[in-house]
Order: sequence, then structure tokens, then C-alpha cells
Amino acid sequence: MTEIDKNELKDRIIAVLSGIYDPEIPVDIYKLGLIYEINIDDDGVVKILMTVTAPNCPIADYLPNFVKEKVSAIMGVKSCEVELTFEPAWSPASLSEEVRAELGLDEGFGLGDMMY
Repeated sequence: MTEIDKNELKDRIIAVLSGIYDPEIPVDIYKLGLIYEINIDDDGVVKILMTVTAPNCPIADYLPNFVKEKVSAIMGVKSCEVELTFEPAWSPASLSEEVRAELGLDEGFGLGDMMY
């Protein structure tokens, strides 16, 4: 798999991840900053490092398996491994700039005002 192929596959993976929403916050998991890494090897094996908003999050057991299922179904993905980590811990600072603007975090609403 060439670097161009890997980049195109990564774009498709990001598109799929952008369609998976956190059930408590109406933001997709990619923009929410839950995806720390997406690695693709030359054979199409995808490794994703991700987190959840809190260690006691009720979807912590469900979400990684759901991500694996959705990414594994993408054409060009040979297999997918998803690792859940809590280091570094997720914080509202992980939000994309777009989401920060949507939630009004750049308009006087501080990150400390979000409760998790």
C-alpha cells in the first residue's frame, strides 16, 4: 500500500469515525478528540488508539468494539485493532476548534465550565 493509498484510507476512516456520536454529547467521536491515533500498515491493518470522556463512562466497553466493527467494514481495511487508553486523560481541551465554536467555548464559556 502506497502512502497515497494510506492517506485515502485514513480519510475514509475519519469519515466513518465522524459518523459515530458520543451518546451524552452531540458531537462525533473524531471532533470530540477521542481518537488519539490512526495507524495503517502496508497490508491495510489499522490500529486505532482512543479514549472515552471518563474512565467510568458507560460506553467504555461498547465504543471501542463499535469503532472496530465500523472501521473493519471499510474497503481496503484488512483488519482493525482498537486500543482504549486513559493516558492522557480526555479533557474538553481535546475538542476540535469547530466544536469549541459550536459549543460557545470561544465566546466567554471556559473549559472549566464543562463538567465531566
